[in-house]
Amino acid sequence: MFLILALVLVLLWIGGFMMFHVAGFLIHLLLILAVVSIIFHFLRGRSA
Repeated sequence: MFLILALVLVLLWIGGFMMFHVAGFLIHLLLILAVVSIIFHFLRGRSA
């Protein structure tokens, strides 16, 4: 679940950063949340 969430957040970040040229802090917050989601995914393992 966290891996899918991370993938969606990264895609939104790429779309916002490249297509709409949004360079504010909020668009980079998506990338930070995606990295946190990936970390949670690997820390939880297969227990879920």
